Amino acid sequence: MARDGDAMSDAKALREGGTAWIVALGLLGGAAHAAQAPLTVRTQYGWVRGARRNGVIAFKGIPYAAPPQGALRWAAPQPPKPWRGVRAALTFGPDCMQRPTPADMAPLRTRPSENCLYVNVWRPAHSSREPSPVMVWVYGGWYVDGGTSPAIYDGSSFARRGVVLVSFNYRLGNFGFFSFPALVHHDLPAGDFGFMDQIAALQWVQHNIAAFGGNPRNVTLFGESAGGASVNALLITPRARGLFEKAIIESGGGAGWLGPDRPLTGGPQSAEAAGVRLARQFGITGQGMKALAALRALPAAKVVDGVNMLTRAKISGYVGGPVVDDSLYFGPPVRQYARGMGARVPVMIGANSADLGWTHAKTLSALFARFGPYAPAARAAFDPSGTLSLQQVSAEVGGALWMLEPARAIARILSSRGQPVYAYRYSYIPTSMRRKWWGAWHATEIPFVFDTVRARYGARTSPADESMAVAMQRYWVAFARTGRPDPRGEPAWPRYRVRSDRLMNFTDHGPVLEPDPYAGRLDLLLRAGLQKPGA
Repeated sequence: MARDGDAMSDAKALREGGTAWIVALGLLGGAAHAAQAPLTVRTQYGWVRGARRNGVIAFKGIPYAAPPQGALRWAAPQPPKPWRGVRAALTFGPDCMQRPTPADMAPLRTRPSENCLYVNVWRPAHSSREPSPVMVWVYGGWYVDGGTSPAIYDGSSFARRGVVLVSFNYRLGNFGFFSFPALVHHDLPAGDFGFMDQIAALQWVQHNIAAFGGNPRNVTLFGESAGGASVNALLITPRARGLFEKAIIESGGGAGWLGPDRPLTGGPQSAEAAGVRLARQFGITGQGMKALAALRALPAAKVVDGVNMLTRAKISGYVGGPVVDDSLYFGPPVRQYARGMGARVPVMIGANSADLGWTHAKTLSALFARFGPYAPAARAAFDPSGTLSLQQVSAEVGGALWMLEPARAIARILSSRGQPVYAYRYSYIPTSMRRKWWGAWHATEIPFVFDTVRARYGARTSPADESMAVAMQRYWVAFARTGRPDPRGEPAWPRYRVRSDRLMNFTDHGPVLEPDPYAGRLDLLLRAGLQKPGA
């Protein structure tokens, strides 16, 4: 499809071709004009107006739920108030209330607020005869940080490839994951408000995305880190059934790495008990509705309680992430998939070569001792040169435990029951970082998936970086279109099979289909009984 500038160049060439071409130009111009997608769209709550730029129309800051403030703090998301006239959807709504982690690779561009339940839509600027595939992004941030405003999450490149890209905010930290006796005893929603928001956003997509040119029957849900873990949770919970047709899990773990997996009620380790501790540290006593009202009246900045990715594990009043409520979250996804749970949809899943993780060992000897009789093999696998630091080996072992092996385990379980599964490894290191990084760190694939590498690396972006971004996004878009990552001109990516254990490895030399190069490491973890985090 021609962009506006391309159409102007074509018109000039036609004008220079004579009268016959002028007539043809008139016909073509009329067709091009008719193909322009509208800037104003009617949603179920009111009209919105977007902005056209470089072949994309972007709509930002559209409410999908009422502000979760006051009596709606720690309540299920409610419909927003309909508006009159046309709402300008030109800027991001506030990201959800949080204390941003310093030096985050995806810095926010808004001031966080409790009034944060907004969606954004990027669509192609020209209409097509067939509705476009839809991709819905779920950001990460350990369920305490993150939002849709970071520049690397811009959906324009997806839209230029014919996708309707949707992103949305969901509640975080003490706002998104919280329980209290008054909620439980009065049979009110409790625990996983962040997941409730995610489901509400997906329901908004089902009700509204056709007006933006998207196909509500061809929705791909994808996310990274806590976003990838959220995709796992939404695949498993029956409450999200039918809201998407395909799923992409980027570094989403699956074996319980995100937090303590607290039960909703029962004992000092429950989410309910954590809520009581939070109230007490604010000087609020009691556990009934009066105490809950006092908690809801606290300033939002106070409720944040200093929680972010660096502090989350040290604060006793925060539940630590998803709450096991047997409704929205059932516990570690690997275990739930093994029980037969989860939607039977095509899945793409993978992790990065130097992904997130660590161990608590104080020395290399202590770290390898945890492999028991496999300690010599572990040394050979994780420190073959014998020159790596404790920090690096701990990260290598931790990343395999937290991310790589759970991704492989999920691929094996789902593929063995007949689901189309496509496994990947992201190993590409940006050219400017190749002397600094020993592998592809956690979340570093995101600007390549979104084709926003210049927003991340600026002038340091190389042609090789841009080529990898184009290739990766083409695979993601192909999967969203058909459930098969098979873009023309790129290496073929067949379904995952346990016997061959082949994955698509995005390397410094391009996409390479190969047997998992870390299979030996992952097998060692299983033989040593270290497949669960915490080694």
